[in-house]
Amino acid sequence: MKFRMTLAAAAAASLMFAAPAFAQDELAHAPAVTAYVKKNVQPWLSDPVIVAAVIASNKAHARLMQTDIDALDQKWKDKDQALRDSTMKNPAAAFLVKKKEASGGVITEAFVMDDRGLNVAQTDGTSDMWQADEAKWQKSYAAGPGTIFVDKVEEDGGKKIAQVSVTISDKDVAIGAITLGIDVDKLK
Repeated sequence: MKFRMTLAAAAAASLMFAAPAFAQDELAHAPAVTAYVKKNVQPWLSDPVIVAAVIASNKAHARLMQTDIDALDQKWKDKDQALRDSTMKNPAAAFLVKKKEASGGVITEAFVMDDRGLNVAQTDGTSDMWQADEAKWQKSYAAGPGTIFVDKVEEDGGKKIAQVSVTISDKDVAIGAITLGIDVDKLK
């Protein structure tokens, strides 16, 4: 009997050996970011305004084919103002803006995604509408309820920002995710 390894299994196996050294070097900020999110973000992810917005988006996007998602993403990249406004001028976006302002500068951005990886609500514009092709969605929503994924720190306007993504759940079922920019220097 021959042993066959799928591409995904091979990739996962290669990461098992590379991850520990990388994680120690690059993700020293992860414990502080995770603690902040558990204390200050997770409690409001079950707020009815967030859950209702994600559920409504899931229903609206349930029948989209990949070509439809690609077309939406292209409209976004072409700066379609009505599409952008649909995610930045809604009750969930207003809720996120208040949470960002109340964070004292710790949260630099926040955006909610549905179960297809499409933007639902946000405080600041994103470069694209479809996030499902990125780690922020794949390592939060796709990983299931209770997941917190902390990414590496990147320089942004003199600030050290780490994106953290968290699964949004309703009745212990993953329905979407949120990504936040966290100013790691504000956590010290």
